[in-house]
Amino acid sequence: MSVDNNPYRQSNYLLSAHTLEQFAEDIGREVAFVGRSNVGKSSVINTITDQKRLAKTSKSPGRTRQINFFTVTSDVRLVDLPGYGFARVDQSLKKQWERVISGYFSNRSSLAGLVLIVDIRRKITLEDENMLQWCDSANVPVHIIINKADKLPFQKKQKAYNEFQRYFKGRVVSMQLFSVLDKIGVGEAVDVLNGWLNL
Repeated sequence: MSVDNNPYRQSNYLLSAHTLEQFAEDIGREVAFVGRSNVGKSSVINTITDQKRLAKTSKSPGRTRQINFFTVTSDVRLVDLPGYGFARVDQSLKKQWERVISGYFSNRSSLAGLVLIVDIRRKITLEDENMLQWCDSANVPVHIIINKADKLPFQKKQKAYNEFQRYFKGRVVSMQLFSVLDKIGVGEAVDVLNGWLNL
């Protein structure tokens, strides 16, 4: 798809939820974005939606401390989940995040797919693998966005991509390179979202 026909440009902030009771109404379809706290998740969402400040970004990883819902249409949403694995926060707060995220995955019937964002310079973490295994068991499709592709020269970038391909061999996932800085992969990501959300 041409990025000129990107339906996510019309996305708007809906609400932030700290508890299960605060979630947006579980109707229609939605796609969730998740990843380690320093993978640039909020920046990926902003790049896909072509908006600079839709999802809040920070130079301090782990600033997303709630589940943020964004409307695309009246019954289509994007969801920004809290990052994991890096944020220097109190253990009680981490446990609260885990309860909320677990509740989201366990009960969300409108969840049409999960976008797992990883850093091209890093390996898959245990937390990433836990997300993948949950999606496998729940039959939720997964798309891997390998972010920060601009951080490596061509040969190293291709080598890293090949290593991710080997890791995911035999898994039912789709995968792509992405760069917020160079706008690499936006059209491909939009196509995946459109397929899941029937747009």
